[in-house]
Amino acid sequence: MTTSCLPASDRHVDLSGARRVWAVGAIFGESALLCDLHDRIAARFEPGDRIVYLGNILGGGDVRETLSELMRFRALVMAQPPLYLPDDIVCLRGAQEEMWHKLLQIHFAPKPADLLRWMLDRGLGATLAAYGGEASQGFAAAEEGMVALTRWTSRLKAGVHASPGHQTWFGQIRRFACTGPDGVLFVNTGIDPSRPLLDQRDAFWWGSKGFEQAETAGYESFAKLVRGYDPQGGGPKETDRTLCIDSGCGRGGALSAACLSTDGRLLDWVEAVPSETVVPLRAAR
Repeated sequence: MTTSCLPASDRHVDLSGARRVWAVGAIFGESALLCDLHDRIAARFEPGDRIVYLGNILGGGDVRETLSELMRFRALVMAQPPLYLPDDIVCLRGAQEEMWHKLLQIHFAPKPADLLRWMLDRGLGATLAAYGGEASQGFAAAEEGMVALTRWTSRLKAGVHASPGHQTWFGQIRRFACTGPDGVLFVNTGIDPSRPLLDQRDAFWWGSKGFEQAETAGYESFAKLVRGYDPQGGGPKETDRTLCIDSGCGRGGALSAACLSTDGRLLDWVEAVPSETVVPLRAAR
């Protein structure tokens, strides 16, 4: 297998040096399930392992506590031998993180009230509340115009800055991760099969149909395409070319993580469940 992924970039992380990679599905602010899952991963974690959180970490649940737990576990892993680097534990941008990014730039939007309403309908409210924002204030600012919106988003940014480590975390999230051109490509929701990897734009968090196409055709030379969120709620699923690690966390389901070899073999599977019901991994028929 090729040992290099792509030229260094602040948009992706090369995990080709990993022994194994733990991939965590969409969390949606479910901090208690994340704590449980971290305990399960810690019991199985081996030297040389890496971790990638597949986006939609925010949204619903307790956003601030979720990020605090992420940073706690990251510090714990990085303190273990051998010496770990910052990008050995990576968080990907999902739709929830992208909407927060867009919200902080909403004063540039041509129809800010419509955009705010659209994002709130898709779960932005929990993240907004986590940093001291209220939707009513946003709509009122949109009525007043750009200056008022700028003041409103400045207060939201201040809320992030007031939470230790959160501003740094937002600056470190990436669009994708991979273990090499013939290895595993990790994304949030999907891809656009017609575009090369470095020109995917927002397909990583909105391109669900492209992922479904890759179930049979694959994508570029990657042995496995892995995602953490299925908008259709189809549950965990593995095919020869793809793996979905979404057990419905944030929608009453479990929070799952898969351990993979760098060439895409599924080595282990762990779940934190809110009840006695376990969502099984199913193979495509």
